[in-house]
Amino acid sequence: MSFTLSWPDYIVMGIVLVISSGIGIYYRFTGGRQKTAEEYYSANRSMSVGPLAIALTVSFMSAISFLGVSAEIYTRGTQFTMWYAGFAFGTPIVAYFYLPVFWELQTKSVTEYLEKRFGPTCRRMASVANALQLILYTGVVLYAPSLALEATTGLSRTLSILLIGIICTFYSTIGGIKAVLITDVFQGILMFAALIGIIGVAVYEVDGGFFNVWTISDKGQRIEFFDFRIDPTIRHNFWGLTFGGAIVCISFYGTSQIQVQRFLTVKSLKEARLALFLNWPLLMGLGFLISFTGLALYAVYSKCDPVSSGEIDSYDKIMPYFAVDKMSKFPGLMGLFIAGIFSASLSTISAVLNSLSAVILEDYIKPFYKKKDKTLSDAKVTLLGKFFAITSGMICLGVSFIVGNFGSLIEAAIAFSAVFTGPLLGTFTLGMFTETANEIGTLIGFLSSILFMFWIIFGGPGFPLPQLPFNNEDCNITLTNNSTILDLKLENSSTFFLYRISYMWYAPLGTTLTLIIGWVFSLIIYKISATQNSSTKIDPKLFTPFVANRIRKRLNKNNKTSQVFVLESNNSLQMT
Repeated sequence: MSFTLSWPDYIVMGIVLVISSGIGIYYRFTGGRQKTAEEYYSANRSMSVGPLAIALTVSFMSAISFLGVSAEIYTRGTQFTMWYAGFAFGTPIVAYFYLPVFWELQTKSVTEYLEKRFGPTCRRMASVANALQLILYTGVVLYAPSLALEATTGLSRTLSILLIGIICTFYSTIGGIKAVLITDVFQGILMFAALIGIIGVAVYEVDGGFFNVWTISDKGQRIEFFDFRIDPTIRHNFWGLTFGGAIVCISFYGTSQIQVQRFLTVKSLKEARLALFLNWPLLMGLGFLISFTGLALYAVYSKCDPVSSGEIDSYDKIMPYFAVDKMSKFPGLMGLFIAGIFSASLSTISAVLNSLSAVILEDYIKPFYKKKDKTLSDAKVTLLGKFFAITSGMICLGVSFIVGNFGSLIEAAIAFSAVFTGPLLGTFTLGMFTETANEIGTLIGFLSSILFMFWIIFGGPGFPLPQLPFNNEDCNITLTNNSTILDLKLENSSTFFLYRISYMWYAPLGTTLTLIIGWVFSLIIYKISATQNSSTKIDPKLFTPFVANRIRKRLNKNNKTSQVFVLESNNSLQMT
């Protein structure tokens, strides 16, 4: 389908790019002008709760969500929305068990915690895994909007990736985290506006309007929320989605460099918690809006699926196809759609680049200088931070060119992240929740879990993704490839069980393995080491609040006992 953007579309797109870049330039030449590491990475703790809450949401909801989730709902129904419900369970866990630890330490790199709790080797291993996770995920995020731009403007994927990557690298590098957060607010508004525009046009196209979208989707078997079957090979069911969503929430908001760094931009723990709790309804609202967009698109194309008819070659392009097919009738709406896709990508990528820069600086450069008994000036730290932001952008650009053949966008994003998400969460949890965990045991659990996750995610045979049926009665051509798998699970029992489990269980499985293996080996080492119990000093600040309180009570009790012993000894000495 050929299409040429109109001048209103170019104006809308131009305004978005100019404002995004302008915010970066503004914060480069105002205030502290990004001359100190504190301002560049923490905004001098001057951010307000509202902008932070919006930034927490839009940094998570990338173009993958726009294109991938809408395509998921379009082809396989609403079951995926239960994934967002899992965040309702994960949010309070982050707020009261993980966030207080990082707030107490005020670390610029989350892996600094692991060095304080376990040692430098654990920090380095986790830092490498964290960086790889961010780079792989960002590669998928960069790739996603190139699909939309290719479908709507004819711009090649290569040029699309380069355009988005360079613009994002520019404003996040020169403006620091404050520019990133403020730009997120602007881009968040655009994301909501773009989705409302898509839904509005789709409802206009459907006879019967808004309510008929639900009716058509129900008839097409797209409406299903509660599948309570206990079977991990079912791609999506209630248990996998809610539990998997909760683990992803805890990992992303509780231990990820991206979000922890953002929490530390406000003045108090109370404000950080409030931003987190405000983030959840915003995330739910944006998630359900994207999901309803998928239903609206299905209602429009329920009688002739563009993929089945050969109009497009991937369901991840269904939203861009709709934009060209239907939205192009209304001047400026195409530009708004592209701006929304741009915004969804820019908000996530800018957060990653700023975080990667902090990780490289804190985990590698500063320790290197420390070994040589040298110190880095604030000006040099900031300059290096900007250099590493640019370097990170270039690396992510390279990765984005190799992720296009993995399957659906949403599955690729979650699967790539799950290799490291679960093991990293398990490592932090061992440190914060158990006193017996030690560096050797934790490393054994961490590395074993990563190897295991690589094996089950990438070692098995590839399977075609299941999908629900399409009517296609209005298509003008005869369709021969219209087979469906109604149960949405892999029935081939001859394939090894672990290769067949749903990708929703990857992160929980990685977390569980790390916890079990790490705890068992730590306990063995703890028991056989005669010197460890007497020499190890426990810092309560390194533990989650309820564990920290227990440690403080024990330490206070021991101190009182020691004081009584000293007093009695002194009395005995005097009597003698």
